[in-house]
Amino acid sequence: MKLMRHLPNLITAARLVLTALLAVLLMFEQSNVLAVFCCLIFTTAAVTDLLDGYVARRYGAVSNLGKLIDPLADKLLVTTALIMLIPLNRLPPWIALLILSRELLVTGLRGIASSAGVVMAASGLGKIKSITQYVGLGILIFPVGVLPIPFLHEIGLALVYVALILTLWSGFDYFYRLRRVFFVEEDGQS
Repeated sequence: MKLMRHLPNLITAARLVLTALLAVLLMFEQSNVLAVFCCLIFTTAAVTDLLDGYVARRYGAVSNLGKLIDPLADKLLVTTALIMLIPLNRLPPWIALLILSRELLVTGLRGIASSAGVVMAASGLGKIKSITQYVGLGILIFPVGVLPIPFLHEIGLALVYVALILTLWSGFDYFYRLRRVFFVEEDGQS
């Protein structure tokens, strides 16, 4: 049972290792075999995002360390994929810039809210955004022409566009839900 207390953090640590491996492998010229392997690494890492939270809740193994490293590992995985897809000409840089800017702003908002004693749980919209990002980015990492699916990369890019819209929307949602933290007058009334 002791293992179950640490298992969510071990799963998250595995995501960090997989993210580092993905970054290194995406730096090399992409043969079809290497690109498929990169896609498998990315997909495995994305699944660990769902798995660690499930295990933590199921076995009552939520920890402060997990609350810190889980969102960090998620952001590092997405950031790695976004940045590494740019030189492969599979993703326009402005999409990566907007998504990464939102992630930094929301992280800052959560930090400010936390210092004011307000805990912001991830919203359902944020979870849909993450899954859409993972699927879209995974498709973009997959090599072109290996599967006989027409327009596969266009589908991946379309999903990333949907994820961008959800990303911006959920970012505005975070700010809206936290507006009382930022706009409190001196006497404590908003």
